Amino acid sequence: MGNVTGTVAAKFAFFPPDPPTYEVVKDEDGRYVFNGVTEDKNVNVHVLETKGGNKIVATFWKHPYARFTFLYSHGNAADLGQMHELFIELRAHLRINIMSYDYSGYGASTGKPSEFNTYYDIEAVYDCLKNEYEIKQEDIILYGQSVGSGPTIHLATKLHNLRAVAIHSGILSGLRVLYPVKMTFWFDIFKNIDKIRHVNCPVLVIHGTNDDIVDVSHGKRLWELSKEKYEPLWVKGGGHCNIETFPEYLKHLRKFLNAMEKLTITGQTNKQLTQNPSFSENKNIKCLRFSKK
Repeated sequence: MGNVTGTVAAKFAFFPPDPPTYEVVKDEDGRYVFNGVTEDKNVNVHVLETKGGNKIVATFWKHPYARFTFLYSHGNAADLGQMHELFIELRAHLRINIMSYDYSGYGASTGKPSEFNTYYDIEAVYDCLKNEYEIKQEDIILYGQSVGSGPTIHLATKLHNLRAVAIHSGILSGLRVLYPVKMTFWFDIFKNIDKIRHVNCPVLVIHGTNDDIVDVSHGKRLWELSKEKYEPLWVKGGGHCNIETFPEYLKHLRKFLNAMEKLTITGQTNKQLTQNPSFSENKNIKCLRFSKK
């Protein structure tokens, strides 16, 4: 039985781009910058040390009039070099800051990717937001795409004054992506199905109805189990890696952010967030791949 966890983790493989799509170097002023990515004066590059002893790369995309800050955990087959165009677009259209990062073993981050390293990674990034930028929990929205739903929900269970959480093509657990199991086993990884119940802020779920990597049933169940449900976006015809290309995506996020601006964080969230779920007609961002061999 001792080998079971390793077996599940091996099948639920991490796929960092190889080679990485960018490098981090220091400029003449000693600041970290991306090599090979067009410079943006409103982005700061950080190299952060995690509890696991790894050094991970994080980027803070600033908007001068930001309403909130997204702490964005990307999908499995991407690194920050592939995500910057999306971040620029989201920042402009949604008027938000975006803090994103590469997991251990991704991009220019050191170490090896693993479930627990992703938890250490996101905790280090949150600490940077809190200490370096003095951003409060109530001004943060955790955003997890695909495998990024794991560290996102993990951190959300530890923070009790978050503004909200957004789960994009999220998973119930690693094993449930591979096999139609009905119960949680001790050797499973990213047990979102159990953790989502302990998230106390509004939860937005976004999932494509034609997702052939992580079935839409994962998103529906995560939404059902959420305490504070926000109207979900079921993207009709959307797959696992193309939801951002549907016009309903940005439209729904704008509506979500407008609703979050009206909330007062008092330890209890608005009970009137949920509306009837509806299916929406809805650059290709690299994302999650699972081995089912």
